[in-house]
Amino acid sequence: MSDSSEAQPQSEATTPKDPALFRAEPVSFVRRGNRLQGRRASAWERNADQYVIEPPRKIADTSVADDFTLDPDQAFGRVAPLIVEIGTGLGECIANAANADPERNYLAVEVYRPGLAQLMLKVESFGIENVRAVQANAPEVLEVMLEENSADEIWIFFSDPWHKPRHHKRRLIKASFLDKVSRVLKPGGTLRLATDWSNYAEQMREVLTAHPDFENQFPGNLTGDESNLTKVRQEGMEGFEKEPDFVDEIGGWAPRFERRILTSFEGKALKAGRLVFDLAYTRVG
Repeated sequence: MSDSSEAQPQSEATTPKDPALFRAEPVSFVRRGNRLQGRRASAWERNADQYVIEPPRKIADTSVADDFTLDPDQAFGRVAPLIVEIGTGLGECIANAANADPERNYLAVEVYRPGLAQLMLKVESFGIENVRAVQANAPEVLEVMLEENSADEIWIFFSDPWHKPRHHKRRLIKASFLDKVSRVLKPGGTLRLATDWSNYAEQMREVLTAHPDFENQFPGNLTGDESNLTKVRQEGMEGFEKEPDFVDEIGGWAPRFERRILTSFEGKALKAGRLVFDLAYTRVG
């Protein structure tokens, strides 16, 4: 998944001549091929008209025009709580969650068309109708397309960690992005995150703790020897030197979210010996 690792933060490779067309911030992904073949092409052809939202574009094929606002009730054909997953990847998590939870609407945000086509295959296989998808840059979806206080939950699982320190500025989870999340998330709504890189997990925890609009649902949870952060540092995982005396005294990690299934992406991470960190925050105010 990126599930967002299919949607990684990096500037989009567009070269418009008009300087006003350049984006003010990096977008939430690396451009990847959009060509569809085989079963994915067939699934897209059969299902895109019903399940894929096509917003008017501003700059590129993943941008959203400033004057476009989604009406979820119209898009889904009913009134129901809205769950938004940013960085859907191959659609494993959102399709299974929607299948198990038919009373809620699920919106998949992803820039990688083959991933959305794979989601269409899953939607078709399950026979579900409570999923919609949009191929768009996540910050623009949150800033423009979705109305204020419209989402009950926002999920961001395994967004690209950008390992090298000089690339940390490209990470999706930062204060300016959280402002956009807060705009869309209802008061009392939940932001759920997961990552398999400890340094990114620490950054997520730090910026969310500092943000006035979010409150940790599990303060002080999984500290000391129960913390995956302690294990990573003490055992020298992820290329860190061993720190036998390191103890995570802050904690605040969430238990694994029951509707976040084990995806192929997470399975590869676990097989590679990495540990997973979950976080859950309530939008306050």
